[in-house]
Amino acid sequence: MTVAQLLDRLRQLPEDAVVLIDSGGGLSRLATLEFVADQGPGAPAEVILSSSLDE
Repeated sequence: MTVAQLLDRLRQLPEDAVVLIDSGGGLSRLATLEFVADQGPGAPAEVILSSSLDE
């Protein structure tokens, strides 16, 4: 999924909805995101979503 596709999907949802991530053992709230620039020819830029450790 690209950032454009993610934004398109998110625009269709209520603004106050909580974002959750499947963390293997259950669901966790989204805590942070990190942008990683492309690392060379053919490597795409990436966005890494991290779950909250508080839950």
